[in-house]
Amino acid sequence: MENNKEMKSQQISIELGENEAQGIYSNLAIITHSPAEFIIDFTRVVPGVPKAKVQARIITTPQHAKMLLNALNDNIVKYEARFGEIKIENKSQQPQYGFAKYDKDEKVN
Repeated sequence: MENNKEMKSQQISIELGENEAQGIYSNLAIITHSPAEFIIDFTRVVPGVPKAKVQARIITTPQHAKMLLNALNDNIVKYEARFGEIKIENKSQQPQYGFAKYDKDEKVN
């Protein structure tokens, strides 16, 4: 019980650099996994351009991926309670499963 109190009282100081604070726009995430990790590639698809570049790659543990899922779900519930249901009208916005095809000559960041 004391360990739980100690963990709750600890604070982590998080630094947000100037470049990171600007953010990166992504309208497509490609998620793959292995037994040890989840890999999330954030890309930006532009109409008329047949190729999308990975803007950021996040590699995390299965436990952290599930915690992220729970945190996103919690935030979506709060968002919809305040602003209304998020509607997904276009089937092209639905998750597509499979593997991304990367150009072997291009660097993936």
